[in-house]
Amino acid sequence: MRAIPALRAASAALVLLALAGCASSRATAPAPAAAAIADGAPVAAAVAPSPGVNDPLEPLNRGIFWVNEALDVVLIRPAAEVYRTVLPAPLRTGIRNVLQNLRSPLTIANQALQGDWQGVEVATGRFLLNTTVGLGGLFDVAGRLGMPYQYESFDQTLAVWGVPEGPYLVLPLFGPSSFRDAAGFGAEFLADPVGLYVDGKPWETEFTYSRAGASGLDTRAGYIEVIDDLRRNSVDYYAAMRSLYRQRREGWIRDGAPPAENQFPEIPDYDDESGPSP
Repeated sequence: MRAIPALRAASAALVLLALAGCASSRATAPAPAAAAIADGAPVAAAVAPSPGVNDPLEPLNRGIFWVNEALDVVLIRPAAEVYRTVLPAPLRTGIRNVLQNLRSPLTIANQALQGDWQGVEVATGRFLLNTTVGLGGLFDVAGRLGMPYQYESFDQTLAVWGVPEGPYLVLPLFGPSSFRDAAGFGAEFLADPVGLYVDGKPWETEFTYSRAGASGLDTRAGYIEVIDDLRRNSVDYYAAMRSLYRQRREGWIRDGAPPAENQFPEIPDYDDESGPSP
């Protein structure tokens, strides 16, 4: 039976961290509570939901958010730093290209379900070209020929179909989400053609952990400075992340996603006394 995605990602991150720890001499991170206070966590603000932001589970979400933050400080960020330090930029780009290529069947399916036939044509062309000429996706040959990568997911498809976003959620390990996003994530996990293909293969476990771990580390390594800056400068870090999550999802739904290497939107200035706008 295939492992659930949370256990896959957690196991991969822990294994990679253990390997990375041999080459790292970083000092240990502060305890979770100390890290939260150092980042300016508004403890008093967590007792009641903020109005008008579709976050009725805010007290629970904030609790999960700070647990995730503690895991990030202690495990994930240090592992991402080692990943970025040890692997040269061209190799990290190749890994990102392979991961994007492995998502191509899902992207093609979602483009079709959205009725975006031009997107289907581009995504199919990218997959065929990069899988063959690009050596399994290691090189983004299609991108150099004017066929840029475009992220598509089933929660975007649900949005195109008119399914409401639902309340905001913070998932353990995975972070910001919504009822619609979580449902789309679950559907993609069950229907991922690549996952179905490797299901039952002798190398399924190694492939699954490697894919989940590489995806998580590569994504986190790309935003070390951005997230550090957001932690330092946000009056309410939780609300700032919630706002950025919604901006990013809306951009993807409108097919306005930024390039893969810069998926986060511009960081607003939250230094003023008014705080962030949800």
